[in-house]
Amino acid sequence: MKGRKTNVFSFSFLCLFFTILFLFLPLIVVVAYSFNSGRSMVWQGFSLSWYKELFLNSSSLWHAFKNSIIVAVSSSLAATVLATSAAIGIKWYDFKGKLYITSLTYMPMILPDVIIGISMLIFFSSAAIRLSLFTIFASHVTFNLPFVFLLVLSRLDEFDYSTIEAARDLGASERVAIVKVVLPSITPAIISGFLMSFTMSIEDFVITFFVSGPGSGTLPLYVYSSIRYGVSPVINALSFIMILIAMSIAFIFRKFLKTIASSA
Repeated sequence: MKGRKTNVFSFSFLCLFFTILFLFLPLIVVVAYSFNSGRSMVWQGFSLSWYKELFLNSSSLWHAFKNSIIVAVSSSLAATVLATSAAIGIKWYDFKGKLYITSLTYMPMILPDVIIGISMLIFFSSAAIRLSLFTIFASHVTFNLPFVFLLVLSRLDEFDYSTIEAARDLGASERVAIVKVVLPSITPAIISGFLMSFTMSIEDFVITFFVSGPGSGTLPLYVYSSIRYGVSPVINALSFIMILIAMSIAFIFRKFLKTIASSA
């Protein structure tokens, strides 16, 4: 019996090792070559020259990065507020067509990005809306909504509604019950939805490609446009900085969510 457990453990460990290697090896390569003194994929010596180039001579890249951050933060906040309100409304009220509305909410999550991008482009053109950061923002809110909605709705399915009844018996209004009882209970799902929206927004290329206008290019579009000249190691340097920021945010929110879970 012990031998069987050892074999299973060894197989599981190998699967875990190769899965982690498959996921993180490209990131390790990107980080390593951000310190390469040459432009080619041949190691030519350690250097910080690309980080110097990034901070001193990459204004167009930082402009694209700033656009990405603006769109990602604003669209994630909007999608989180709208989707959370919709999920609470769906669970709180009974009305005709509730099932159909819930099903339609998932459509942007099911449709291919190309279809969404073309549809949004046709809509903006028909409405005579100039392509800009606003059109990117509106498009990102649209495809982020169902993901936040699904996360919050799943958390609400596990919610103990007897606490709301107790709050109402103690004189709490509907608004107070939502703000002081429901929202604190679903905060982990709301934060998770915001982080997922932020990640999907900042990495999106296909939809942004269709709805971006002059001067509103984001970082993925900038990287795509620079591929024809070869990807600069400056992108590797920026990628390493973004990896560090993402790891820091994940660690902070992990500690925050653990604190919420322990106090609940």
